[in-house]
Amino acid sequence: MTRMTGRARTAAASLAATITMSVMVLGAGVTQADAVERVRLAEDVTVAPGITYQAFSVAASHGKVTGHVITADLSDSRVSVGMLTPGKVAARAKLSQLVSAQGAVAGVNADFFNIDETQHPGVQATGSAVGPAIDNGVALKSAVPNGQRFGPGLAPGTSTRDVIGVDYKNRAHIDSLSVDGSIKGHRDKELGLDGFNQYAIPVGGIGAFTSQWGDVSRKRATCGTDTVRAGACSTDVYEVTVRNNRVVSGSDTIGAGAVDADSVVLVGREAGAAELRSLEIGEHIRVDEDLESAGGNRLKFAVGGAPVLRDGKPLAGLDNKAVATRTGAAFGDDGRTLYLLVLDGTAESGAGLTIAELAGVFQSVGADNGVNLDGGGSSTLVTRDEVTGKPVVRNHPTGGAERPVPEGIGLFSRA
Repeated sequence: MTRMTGRARTAAASLAATITMSVMVLGAGVTQADAVERVRLAEDVTVAPGITYQAFSVAASHGKVTGHVITADLSDSRVSVGMLTPGKVAARAKLSQLVSAQGAVAGVNADFFNIDETQHPGVQATGSAVGPAIDNGVALKSAVPNGQRFGPGLAPGTSTRDVIGVDYKNRAHIDSLSVDGSIKGHRDKELGLDGFNQYAIPVGGIGAFTSQWGDVSRKRATCGTDTVRAGACSTDVYEVTVRNNRVVSGSDTIGAGAVDADSVVLVGREAGAAELRSLEIGEHIRVDEDLESAGGNRLKFAVGGAPVLRDGKPLAGLDNKAVATRTGAAFGDDGRTLYLLVLDGTAESGAGLTIAELAGVFQSVGADNGVNLDGGGSSTLVTRDEVTGKPVVRNHPTGGAERPVPEGIGLFSRA
């Protein structure tokens, strides 16, 4: 077995030695007396230097739950974190395929995503994630409005802009990323940019779609409202194509198809549509899209996630009733130890964790900050087999098979 170094060795030794641990689940209506649960951890397995895997079980409110956790020592220079992606924002693939294709040694699925459009007949589901994303320092997308989010409710004070990320010093953070972009023309004309490569544009706003989006229809971006995902699609829309910084076309119909590398497609609704109609064919404009960190962090990697644990304390207002198969990511030791956690699929038995209980499990493994990620049929944890080197799905996904996902959190090793 490969020798471990640094904080991952300390964390793994602590987990293995302390077979039963107290989980403080501090959701609304749960007292400290009845919040003490028992976590049992199996022997740790070294996936790569600084990265270990363990199975665990916990007696939760609705029965025994089994799960899986990966611990990564980010102070180990051989360990890095990156996005697992099919190559386009509006595309999906199985996590095991992403791990294999990108040479990761482990990974879990990440953010909630636009999985269906039953409320908007005839509108194509984009398959794209809810929150912001940064891959190797490049901003891929921004967040949809809170009301357009797929997934359980958010804790008070949190939003779809929240992310878990890692900076260029290999330290993990929970942060919030907002759109930092503009549409600038000659004669000092400037329009606001309200998002990019996202499946829902704010009412009255303008969104940009780049070659990173993919070939999926952009019409979904004009459906619903900032507070009601199932709201009707807007009838006041306009789309402009900009190629090599010049307006080349405009249309009242929102299109589909891949966006060329030298082009940007601008989609507006209501007031945003009116602003785009003011642009003239041949007009020179520059579209800039980026993300701004509320915490002032320079993130190399980030995916959207709903915060449940901050500075060692579960957030107020976490749901403590609805149970589900969960995926989560958390960190401790001042951002130097990362934990990726996934439960076995339990749709048939009804067991699972509440979001408040998830925060408690994070505390039990040593984390002081953590986020809830997409669960249910999306929950998947993959590690590289220590003998064959091939990716192995460690949990038992709901339904018995992997669900294609738009993104994942990958662990990489230079060992």
